[in-house]
Amino acid sequence: MHLSHAAKADSYVADVLAGRIPACKWVKLACKRHLKDLERSESPEFLYRYDPEKADRVCRFISKLPHVEGSAAVRDPKTKKIPRLTLEPWQCFIISQIFGWVKKSNGRRRFRKAHVYVPRKNGKSLLAAGVGWWMFAKDNEPGAEICCGATSEKQAFEVLEPAQKMGRFVPELCEATESIVHAKHITRADGSKFYALVGDPGDGGNPHCAIVDEYHEHADDRLYETMKTGTVARAQSLILVVSTAGFTLSGPCREDWKDCEKLLDGTVQEETKFAIIYTTDEGDRWDSADALAKANPNWGVSVDPETVLPELEKAIRSPRHQAAFKTKHLNLWVSASNGWLNMEKWNACGDSSLSIDDFAGCDCWIGVDAASKVDIFSIAAVFRKDGKKYVFARHFLPQDTVSRPENKHYQSWVAEGWLTATEGARTDQRAVEDVLKEWHAKFCIREIVYDPRELTYMMSQVQEWIGGVPLVELTQGANLMSQPMKELEATVESGTFRHQCDPVLTWMASNVVRKEARGGGPVKYYYPTKESNANKIDGIVATIMAIAREMQDTGGGAGIYIW
Repeated sequence: MHLSHAAKADSYVADVLAGRIPACKWVKLACKRHLKDLERSESPEFLYRYDPEKADRVCRFISKLPHVEGSAAVRDPKTKKIPRLTLEPWQCFIISQIFGWVKKSNGRRRFRKAHVYVPRKNGKSLLAAGVGWWMFAKDNEPGAEICCGATSEKQAFEVLEPAQKMGRFVPELCEATESIVHAKHITRADGSKFYALVGDPGDGGNPHCAIVDEYHEHADDRLYETMKTGTVARAQSLILVVSTAGFTLSGPCREDWKDCEKLLDGTVQEETKFAIIYTTDEGDRWDSADALAKANPNWGVSVDPETVLPELEKAIRSPRHQAAFKTKHLNLWVSASNGWLNMEKWNACGDSSLSIDDFAGCDCWIGVDAASKVDIFSIAAVFRKDGKKYVFARHFLPQDTVSRPENKHYQSWVAEGWLTATEGARTDQRAVEDVLKEWHAKFCIREIVYDPRELTYMMSQVQEWIGGVPLVELTQGANLMSQPMKELEATVESGTFRHQCDPVLTWMASNVVRKEARGGGPVKYYYPTKESNANKIDGIVATIMAIAREMQDTGGGAGIYIW
């Protein structure tokens, strides 16, 4: 018997929850949310109901659109027709959620935001183009504006171009909807427009549907906020985010991802937002075909195992390919695309129960790193105990920098106590000095090591009260940073390193890229660097500096030394 698309969506929910379809916890929670809301809809207090016919109507329209990408877009040699889109059960579920849930009072759509995170090659751009066509031509919205927002024109056209091809390849689609496909947009006789919105557009218009593709590439949320503000005037507008994970843990996409997790696990309630995340579960082995099948809902359809499995083998053999593989094919956040540390091993070294107060009276080595007076200032204390290294870090940033709209990650870390905001536009080094005084009173500081570029004056102040503790200047050359960098990596790999799950330090660890220094001879020197100015690494640099002196353990007398 032929199932309706809405019935396919129902079957998908049942199969996921029964374990017949491999799925991560976030997909299961999205399915459970639907079932829970069906129960809630029986109550007069719940404002929404599910209309499977409305859901099916949109699915039927999208399934009539032509397939315009990949091998599936090849014309039939006999009929010369292009195959139509086939909506897989997971796609039926997503479309049914977005368009099937409506308000009881007026039948308008419930969800004004839909955030779909899924690995690449699962057909998300085609699905977004199909949603765009419905909102553009079939949603009975006069003068509808459909915008594809991205950081570059190339990325914006990842959705718009397939939509244009659909109109060009099937002329009857344009005829039936009175649409005209232009070089850079699509228009209708009633003034509706399907177009690209790039970068920081200022006034983003009045979109009926805003499609954000690859949100992980956005450095800040200005474009998203512009589009969201513009949709307010529409009666049942939609913001559709379709993206994979990325390499920037401090960006707006990562923040939104965490918000989606909180929505799905019930930590927060947001009745007008739909979210689903396709990835792996904690504890899954990333280097397995099972993980790929779980993360990729189109596994065996548009995601070809014969193509992806060789890429998996290459990633297993070559650590430098692992980050890109994890983000593209498993939808995992790994920060730096050529990251130095194995972040799975780093996370395994975390212990949230650790307290620096437990090390009162113990020897420690302190590293101090300050890039500039308007950037993050980090200090790190390294202890040795029971054959392990323990690190505790403190981070400082000017309040003016913290308060910028693009720095929401800093704001959350300040609220959680992991980052100290000092008043004004420049880091107040007195706040750093106060922590050093606190540590001096509590621990046996063997040495304080610092980069003199930004810290000469501050360290001259510290020398006045530090007593017999040596202050050691360390210029961050590869010949001095290489060995402690290798030592940190080795202790993380062996599990003999411990940190207290400091999210700022963990973010910095994921940002570090190892660079090889130029020079002759067989010895290779390495030094820590980063891929962009947005990816801070100061806390890890401070840790490496402290380990450099911990490894030497000179135990010299008081004074300032150049190492």
